[in-house]
Amino acid sequence: MEIQGIQIIGTQRSGSNLLRVILNQSDQLVSPHPAHVLANFVPLLPYYGVLDAVSYRHLVEDVVDYIHVNPVDWGVRLDKDAIYRMARQFSLFELNKNIYEFLAMQCGARYWCCKSMGNMYFSDALEKVSPNLKYIYLYRDGRDVALSFQKAIVGEKHNYHIAKQWHADQQACLRLRDRVPTDRFFVLNYEQLIQHPEQTIRQLCAFLGIDFQDAMLHYYISDESRRTAEGGAMWTNLTKPVMQDNANKFLREMSASDIRIFESVAFESLVALGYQPVTSSADVIRFTVEDVEAFHAKNNELKRAFRGHRDDEKKRQPQLDLIRRIKETELSVYG
Repeated sequence: MEIQGIQIIGTQRSGSNLLRVILNQSDQLVSPHPAHVLANFVPLLPYYGVLDAVSYRHLVEDVVDYIHVNPVDWGVRLDKDAIYRMARQFSLFELNKNIYEFLAMQCGARYWCCKSMGNMYFSDALEKVSPNLKYIYLYRDGRDVALSFQKAIVGEKHNYHIAKQWHADQQACLRLRDRVPTDRFFVLNYEQLIQHPEQTIRQLCAFLGIDFQDAMLHYYISDESRRTAEGGAMWTNLTKPVMQDNANKFLREMSASDIRIFESVAFESLVALGYQPVTSSADVIRFTVEDVEAFHAKNNELKRAFRGHRDDEKKRQPQLDLIRRIKETELSVYG
């Protein structure tokens, strides 16, 4: 049975976990909570030296260990030896694909779906190991994304920095859209998803080639939604039905000055995606070096002052400890 890969791309805090657990209700597809393997291990590759039979095995063991301490358990123990033997080349991108394929085989699924949204930045490498990979580009109004990041344990906290990231992510996704055949690229608007969930999911299922199942609309009673909600305070809404009014919150909760900062940075992407800026193009601010330095200082202050849930921090600590161990151990071996 040939196994097909699916990659969700965009910016976090855009409803991607909602989409993931909806799709995960299909008996044809498995979509685990993301461990962000590429984002976390690409920077670590220098610690492994040139990947050969020995160093690649170390990489397999470390990545699998990292997934096994993910805040949300995948529900399957990954077999390191089996995954090592699947390799056709010694590559982190090949390993990432093989891990998902192994999971799909264990679950009897024809499709795997990765929700590490920043993977669009690795699209060239992904295309080489998975030439038939399908993409779901999920986007949400960046001003609501900014509000969500300000309340989350992850990400930047100042509107200038969040806008910079959101704008860069949307531009990267739009460039990828222009390079990938239309039969492998689906554009999905978060606001459309929450307002018309059944219609939107039916369209997405048709694109993916999977059957629409009623269970998808009742994701909130699933074991996967429960496990994810228990994995962190950011995901507690997954045990609730679709919140159809969860849009345009920035108009009520964001100050006029913060809106102007965000729109001054991300004006082009907002317009390209069909969102109406509050700020006119004539009033967009050109920030000075001094402005940016002040934003940077404020962002660091907000991050230091941010108090996430203590349980969330404890659940993330094993992964942080493992990365620290990798840097210490692998550097002594290959450094």
